[in-house]
Amino acid sequence: MSEFDPPPDSPHQPDENPAATPASPPGEPLFAAPPPEPQRDYPEDLRTPWGWGQLTLFVVVAFVCLFLVTTTMSLILIFGYHMSIAQVRTYATTSARFNSIGMAIAYVLLIGYLYLTVHSRKNPAFWRTIGWRHLSFSRIPRAALYPLLAVCGMALAVLVQLGALAFPTKHNLPMEALFHSRTGILWLMGVGILLAPAVEETIFRGYLYPVLARAFGIEWGVVVTGTLFGMMHAHQLWGGWGQIALLIFVGIVLTYVRARTGSVLASWLIHLGYNTFLFAGFFISTGGLRHLPPVN
Repeated sequence: MSEFDPPPDSPHQPDENPAATPASPPGEPLFAAPPPEPQRDYPEDLRTPWGWGQLTLFVVVAFVCLFLVTTTMSLILIFGYHMSIAQVRTYATTSARFNSIGMAIAYVLLIGYLYLTVHSRKNPAFWRTIGWRHLSFSRIPRAALYPLLAVCGMALAVLVQLGALAFPTKHNLPMEALFHSRTGILWLMGVGILLAPAVEETIFRGYLYPVLARAFGIEWGVVVTGTLFGMMHAHQLWGGWGQIALLIFVGIVLTYVRARTGSVLASWLIHLGYNTFLFAGFFISTGGLRHLPPVN
């Protein structure tokens, strides 16, 4: 029975003797308030101090953050580099450096917001609370487990590439406009490998998934979280519906791994291996970025 559950077969009554309430076990984070969802026997990795209200506020903050970052960078181009509004719009859709810097700034701001709202004196274990827990399997040493998960991510990338062959080739995807500058691609690779997997896993599998799993059940929580993850990238692949469907599949796989292991660390390792394999494949196929695709 969860620490949040009332006694079975009896209405929940306030404890008339607070002094008799047992203290929290040593080392466990002390939450300010229980989750607002219906109380059940949730696994430990789903017991988070935030619910729908905090999640809705985070979505609003994320949109405001992205708007402010994009607007600020655009104003810098207009007043600092004397670009016209039309030039800024073109640059924003074709410059990998512009997109990478904006993405990195937004990621840092969002993680900072989560830290400020989750971390407190009563709840100091921010990373553990948001899902980053050590992995432990009796049959696999940790030194071998972590690289194995990264290799699984690479295998997932191969599977997705093979799956893409079943869909008609879609040219002129919005994301293709970012792969025509060697310097810009290096920026994309840096953000896509070093920053994006950690931040996206923290947000989707760490912050979003527990709320959805408590509300809809673990199975539907996995599906909905994975679908939202894929749809977040839809603007980069708009028109390539097969590619978007494959990204939703990747999101569901990552969330399933998070649910099975109870740790964001596992899904991050697979996500890291997935992104690294894709960028490495592009790097090799273009001769070390010397033979980039032509600009259409």
